[in-house]
Amino acid sequence: MDIPGLSMALSQTKVQNDFSVAMLKNMMDLGETLGEGMVEMLDASAMENSVTPHIGGNIDLRI
Repeated sequence: MDIPGLSMALSQTKVQNDFSVAMLKNMMDLGETLGEGMVEMLDASAMENSVTPHIGGNIDLRI
């Protein structure tokens, strides 16, 4: 049984796992930030509609 090799393999696996968890945390933070930005954009759009409600309410179609 190769104890030093096993120890190195386990250590490398732990480092890879820690890296994966850190990357996942970064992606979750990024997703949360982008989600907050989308909510702010939608709120700004609602504010624009309340200021000028007549714009964009009708569409003229001719066939």
